[in-house]
Amino acid sequence: MSELYAMQQMNAIELKLFSSRVSAICEEMGLVLRRAAFSPNIKDRLDFSCALFGANGELFAQADHMPVHLGSMAFAMGSVVKDRNWQPDDMLVLNDPFLGGTHLPDVTLIAPVFTTDDGELVGFVANRAHHANIGCDTPGSMPLSKSLEEEGIIIPPTWLLRRGELQPGTGHLPGVVGGELHGDFAAQAGAAQIGVLRLQQLIARMGQRHYAQGMKQLNDYADRIAAHTIATLQSGCYSFEDFLDDDGCGTRDITLKLKLSIVVEAVELDLTESAGMVAGNLNCPESVVAAAAYYCFRCLMPDEAPACEGLFRRIRISTRAGSIVNARRPAAVAAGNVETSTRLVDLVFGALAKALPERIPAASQGTMNNVAMGYIDLAAGTRWDYYETVAGGLGAGPHHAGLDAVHSHMTNTLNTPVESLEMHYPLRVRRYAIRRNSGGDGRHRGGNGIVREYEFLQATQLSLLSERRRFEPWGLQGGGNGARGQNLLNGKELPGKCTLDVAAGDRLTVSTPGGGGWGSPDDD
Repeated sequence: MSELYAMQQMNAIELKLFSSRVSAICEEMGLVLRRAAFSPNIKDRLDFSCALFGANGELFAQADHMPVHLGSMAFAMGSVVKDRNWQPDDMLVLNDPFLGGTHLPDVTLIAPVFTTDDGELVGFVANRAHHANIGCDTPGSMPLSKSLEEEGIIIPPTWLLRRGELQPGTGHLPGVVGGELHGDFAAQAGAAQIGVLRLQQLIARMGQRHYAQGMKQLNDYADRIAAHTIATLQSGCYSFEDFLDDDGCGTRDITLKLKLSIVVEAVELDLTESAGMVAGNLNCPESVVAAAAYYCFRCLMPDEAPACEGLFRRIRISTRAGSIVNARRPAAVAAGNVETSTRLVDLVFGALAKALPERIPAASQGTMNNVAMGYIDLAAGTRWDYYETVAGGLGAGPHHAGLDAVHSHMTNTLNTPVESLEMHYPLRVRRYAIRRNSGGDGRHRGGNGIVREYEFLQATQLSLLSERRRFEPWGLQGGGNGARGQNLLNGKELPGKCTLDVAAGDRLTVSTPGGGGWGSPDDD
């Protein structure tokens, strides 16, 4: 064991340095993934996440990537990694939403970490990235689906590598060609390998016992932060209700209902009265609900709070099996991970606003405005796929106006630069501007959405999955609502959720919602 560290409790400075070191490993994994990726969805939009886990699958560190990815991994990783015969240089791949995933385009790679001296399993590294082509018949792999099977290739937890060797039977995966890993799959594998190496180096330098002690201290420290934060909230039971526009298959005004109970140093979120599963793809697994809840309470905690398992020990979640927030196989879930998760944030913040009225902001745009498109020529064996989410307005708060034109809450991506989009695909962006006066009025105005207009340069299949086209983002404390979003094709309004064929020269205009205002505009 290294003599650089004595075997005693870390002081505050040492613990902070330790937290920074493990977080830096996640950041480096993300940099490798971004630099090695091929698709604009990963290298430009940054639709990926990286994290470290303990030997039992408990979240230990993460980079500031995608909240919906990281929270769901924190909730489900334990069930994924247990009872497996892990070996050095193994790698597990999965995307099954009912076995630890979120929706099919989000593919997760997990690699075990063993000590270099005695070969003991000490943890895992994982990364999750969104693939625009996951084998769906609809380009962009975000279809208006009615079952999971319609959304692409379903990958249960599967050995991708065993002791560094690519496993037979993986040839059906989009990133496996000719017995080798290619494209974004190879980038994810490379990111996992650098994470394993860096964590092994850290443990070798610290010593295994001291590293394990650091993990425990960090989680206990995070737990104390969570307890203190919850203790500042006014105890009681608070409820809030919101509605999803529709599922694209005929069901409208879909109820999301929360009872939030705050007791001394613990909270319970009861969503059992939310709507049942729907025919469309707004359904989500319970892990996605957990991600939304974890995110909201993480927002209340200090910036320096370490993102690990200890931060979420005091958050308990109740759902009803077979509901929209705890769907059963083979329910369609493509939009649950993006649209329902985002509206769940509104739901939790709406309830928290009653317990903490002088801190919680108004609703943000409440949608990711999913745009998927492409073209498949089966005869020629060619296809192209493109997917992006579009930014909107942020809700105003007690002390600030909402930000204009940003991705909010469960998504932490960037926009796809116009130059990259036009270079890679037969598209032209005709307009990209702030949607003026779309934020809600108030003492502090809500943020404005944006207007993004695409021109199609060839025949294309287009899919839209968007929310807040019927229900406005709500204001708080007398603030006005933000403007609803709108989708237009050649000037004619489209449904919020649809799939259609467009011709060369057609133009799609997506106007995203603004954020809600905070406070009465008549107040000083």
